[in-house]
Amino acid sequence: MPSAAAPVSSSAVKSVEVPVAEKKNLWKILVPAAVVVAALIAGGLYYRSHQTQALTEKDTVILADFTNTTGDSVFDGTLRQGLSAQLEQSPFLNLLSDQNIAKTLALMSQPKDARLTSELARDICQRTASAATIEGSISGLGSQYVVGLKAVNCHSGDLLGQEQATANSKEQVLKALGEAATKLREKLGESLASVQKFDAAPESVTTPSLEALQAYSLGFQAMAVKNDSAAAVPLFQRAISLDPNFAMAYARLGTCYGNLSQASRASETQGRAYELRERVSEREKFYIASHYEQQALGDLEAARKTYELWAQTYPRDSIPVGNLGVIYGTLGEYDKELVANQEGQKLNPGSGLIYANLVTTYLQLNRLDEAKATAQEAQAQHLDSPNIHLSLYQLDFLQHDAAGMEREAAALMGKPGFEDNMLISQSQTAGYAGQFARKRELVRRGVDSAIRADEKETAATDQASAAGHEAMVGNASVAKEQAQAALALSNGRDVEGNAAIAVALAGDSGQATRLADDLAKRFPEDTLVQLEYLPQIRGAAVLQSGNAAKAVEALVAATPYELGQTLWPAYIRGEAYLKLGQGSAAAVEFQKIIDHPGAVQNDPVGALAHLGLARAYALEAGIGHVGAGASPVQPDPAALGKAKTAYQDFLALWKDADPDIPILIVI
Repeated sequence: MPSAAAPVSSSAVKSVEVPVAEKKNLWKILVPAAVVVAALIAGGLYYRSHQTQALTEKDTVILADFTNTTGDSVFDGTLRQGLSAQLEQSPFLNLLSDQNIAKTLALMSQPKDARLTSELARDICQRTASAATIEGSISGLGSQYVVGLKAVNCHSGDLLGQEQATANSKEQVLKALGEAATKLREKLGESLASVQKFDAAPESVTTPSLEALQAYSLGFQAMAVKNDSAAAVPLFQRAISLDPNFAMAYARLGTCYGNLSQASRASETQGRAYELRERVSEREKFYIASHYEQQALGDLEAARKTYELWAQTYPRDSIPVGNLGVIYGTLGEYDKELVANQEGQKLNPGSGLIYANLVTTYLQLNRLDEAKATAQEAQAQHLDSPNIHLSLYQLDFLQHDAAGMEREAAALMGKPGFEDNMLISQSQTAGYAGQFARKRELVRRGVDSAIRADEKETAATDQASAAGHEAMVGNASVAKEQAQAALALSNGRDVEGNAAIAVALAGDSGQATRLADDLAKRFPEDTLVQLEYLPQIRGAAVLQSGNAAKAVEALVAATPYELGQTLWPAYIRGEAYLKLGQGSAAAVEFQKIIDHPGAVQNDPVGALAHLGLARAYALEAGIGHVGAGASPVQPDPAALGKAKTAYQDFLALWKDADPDIPILIVI
């Protein structure tokens, strides 16, 4: 994504200097000059007269809020966001993240969104062992605006550098800010070559619209600091309505949709951001390209390469490292996911989202004590988030803590965008216990909650996944009905993929094949479609058609990534080996599921694996498989004992199961 930005035009941006003039007009110059000086003093720009040593690449900088004496609230918060975007172009400067600032404010018993005055910014600077603050001001000068920046050593108070510029109108303020930021970067120690290489035109970084940038700033705070993607969505939408060419607003909105499991909306929005990527900064190009590859194309290998290049170019940026962790988790490579998340936490220890991802990773690795300790650490540092409560619910499930599960569920009830997730988690727990009537009711409530939150694709995905569970336990008609209901809501990738698996397991190989063909056509570069959904759909379809050997063959492609799919491919493969009469091979597949409780969590396939294992050991023992005309053989006592234990384990899990479930009746 390298692209050299065009040089900045200075037609509307001027340094604050007294122009050359004839003596008869001197009074016209001196009066405005006096106003400028007064404005600079009011903005705190006259500090110490000497400069000290510039920053190094190891130094961290705090951005303060701007001192705004114009009386226009549109500048409040907005100019800080604009300056942040300008300075984030630099691989040299290391800005303390808003998440880390919010964490420090909470530890200081301050609101996370407290206004960062110069004094408060310097206090945070000292507490976080940062090197300097960058403080800004904006003042009115007739129809013009004076924008000022200064960098101050927060320990000594020495001035590291300052810049001032004027804008001829309100619409030119962001341009003036961009020029001042570029000049300040040189004074802070960044090489001229670096400044020239990473210096997109000010109007191209974020947006030229102050109102759009203000909405974007509020959306970013909701998304990044409060970990509330649902609340951020309307703010980013407003930014786009004010500036339809605001590339980063589309990209952030797409990320929020992805976080809310609205894959189709995420894909469409990231596609629009990608179309607008040519005029943004280098760092923004990395963000847009990687998220487009990950969320629109679904090409995880391409996204991985972009994130790696991003991390090399901006080695102190936590986003590429954290999203590499997401990719590894999606593919079930949990050890790699852990390394990435740990590195992300080092780079951005104030991120509640990274904490939540770490908790999830420890769960997936079945390291429950570390998962709980990490969650408690996040909460102690005021970095709690809904995602942490969802993970703690799963942790309590694995530790058989019913009271804890109820507590975590209650924490998310009534919270749009997360209530539905918790209801679906509760439905999984009911299914794990064989209580499918209760499971259906909880799924219905979860789907309704998602629809109320304008998350139709999430609702449809949940219903399609539930259809797969119904098919697994023999409720074929219910499975088909739920799959059709899901497809009526959305034809998104995950909806269609899960619905196709469900109808395949329910015996409708014709519709499953049609859905598989549609997925293959619509998502030719999508890693999940090609390596996870299609192998499962085709494997389940041929299995139900009576060709178990072909099912095993179809599922080979999914083997390296099945941990990321809650081991459903292993379950289908195990069923295929049972039909082939290969008890030992089937036992290996079902044992995989049992051996990874942290990856499976409360998915009903975890309980069903015990039944599959029992049947596999029964086959291994020789029960029910005597060849025609052959004399009965004595069952293998060891295998028979294992089968009995596995049956007992399953029946203990399903002791309160509904009595009319087909798979239970045929035991």
